[in-house]
Amino acid sequence: MPTIVGVKLRYSPKTIFFDPADTDSVQGDHVVVETERGQEYGEVVEAPAEVPKAKLNVVYKSVVRIADSSDVEHVKELESLEKDAIPIFRELIHKHELDMKPVYVEYMFEGGKIVFYFSAEERVDFRDLVRDLASRFKARIDMRQIGVRDEARMVGGIGHCGQVLCCERFPGDFQPVSIRMAKEQDLPLNPLKISGLCGRLMCCLRYEFDAYKEFKSRAPKRGAMIETPSGEAKVVELNTPRETAKLRMPDGKSLKVPVSCMECKGDSKRPCMVGQEALEAAGAPPVILDEAPPAAPTSGRSEKSDKSEKSESKRRKRSRRSSSGKPKGEKGQKQAQGDKARQGGQKPKGGQKPKGGQKPKGGESGKKKDGQQKPKGSSSSHRRRRRRRPSGGSGNSQGSQGSQDKS
Repeated sequence: MPTIVGVKLRYSPKTIFFDPADTDSVQGDHVVVETERGQEYGEVVEAPAEVPKAKLNVVYKSVVRIADSSDVEHVKELESLEKDAIPIFRELIHKHELDMKPVYVEYMFEGGKIVFYFSAEERVDFRDLVRDLASRFKARIDMRQIGVRDEARMVGGIGHCGQVLCCERFPGDFQPVSIRMAKEQDLPLNPLKISGLCGRLMCCLRYEFDAYKEFKSRAPKRGAMIETPSGEAKVVELNTPRETAKLRMPDGKSLKVPVSCMECKGDSKRPCMVGQEALEAAGAPPVILDEAPPAAPTSGRSEKSDKSEKSESKRRKRSRRSSSGKPKGEKGQKQAQGDKARQGGQKPKGGQKPKGGQKPKGGESGKKKDGQQKPKGSSSSHRRRRRRRPSGGSGNSQGSQGSQDKS
């Protein structure tokens, strides 16, 4: 089976595999390899390993030689030339007033070619700049536009955690990072706290996203009610690294219970109850476990007393209406009109107002025969019956006598 080694070049983020070609290179050696751009200098980061021919999809280029002292000195000279070229690159950019930012300069190992890296938001016309650079350095010029993440990887730096940037430590392609990953990990959505030096979302947000997602799929949701021996407890907090849930007990105290100790009830996929042993292991005192949940505070009177008072008031209103002695309904109204007509010696006329039936002012007609006033809770139907009463009685008789005297 063929053998390959993993080599990381100076400005390449990926690990590229080569054929050792009888060089006996091991992990940590500096080697010179053959690439599409010519010979380049790199470091072996993965030890030689045998690979089946079925997995070999491409033809790997070979390692030319293990770097010696002269190769190391040559690389140091190239690095000093690269540092001196950056100020010149920046000066020419300002001269041509181009909207671009110089990042780095790379001298090829074989010489004769220089690569200038820059970042820009849009495409830039740098043809005049290339001509000035070629005349100044007397070499072939290659311009490479890179993104802000590649810029942070090449320049390097320290992140919010105090460690070297992840894009610099971990080789490979950049993976997409979304704001949903920060929400899933309960992080504050403050751009200053979740953004890296490049101005984009931090790469480390993706590392633990799968772990948080898997834990929350089998843990109770925040705000869910959990059955306990002392009553229902509420989930107020979830700790994903420790896989625990913080419960607020009925008496107001909080306990941290492992999610693995919770149990599911029925067809529920999420745990919804916790036993007495788990609460004791979490540090709950025995008093809490045997104590019944406190009853909800009542406001002065109970619901039963309120209902009894309402029913008693309704009964009293009905008794007042019945004691007033006034017949209800259409039949009762006609009967009352007949009685009044007999007392006044006139024939009742259904549905017609009496001729001399003006509304009396004061006197005995404004009061009941027994001297009692009309109850306050009487409806509008009683008022209509009172207006339609035929002439007769004390007040109406006086009105009829007055009309005869005038005539």
